[in-house]
Amino acid sequence: MAEAIASELKIIVFQLKEKEYAIPVSQVRSIEKIQHITRIPGTAAFIKGVINLRGLVTPIIDLRKRFNLDEEEYSDSTRVIIATLGEIEVGLIVDSANDVLDIAFDSIEPAPEIVGGIDTPFINGVVKIEKRLLILLDLAKVLNENLKGPLNSIEA
Repeated sequence: MAEAIASELKIIVFQLKEKEYAIPVSQVRSIEKIQHITRIPGTAAFIKGVINLRGLVTPIIDLRKRFNLDEEEYSDSTRVIIATLGEIEVGLIVDSANDVLDIAFDSIEPAPEIVGGIDTPFINGVVKIEKRLLILLDLAKVLNENLKGPLNSIEA
């Protein structure tokens, strides 16, 4: 049984502009409905601001803006995925959160040059499941530039 667990990765699948993306469940703390976001002056455009989530001030990133995709109005299906990477906790605004899936590590293929209009530095690979193409994000690279500078002052 332990062998099967080691060969699979559990992922959260979410949608941005009709494409499906995924991050490992191990990096997801919760999935929340969109709520009031307080804007922080002087931060990058893709940082929407912060929310107070159960007493913690959590920075919120609009993944559409981060990936230079067209912006859209938030809807009833819009979600904030609360993700963690080491000591960093951040909310990622997505169009919807669809599934939790188990994928085999050997089904992950390297990312092509450009996937769905997103530069490959943000991408760990792609997975084909039946007729679906899932784009696996590298959370460390998505967060790389935005959690330095003005956002760090929020933690105090």
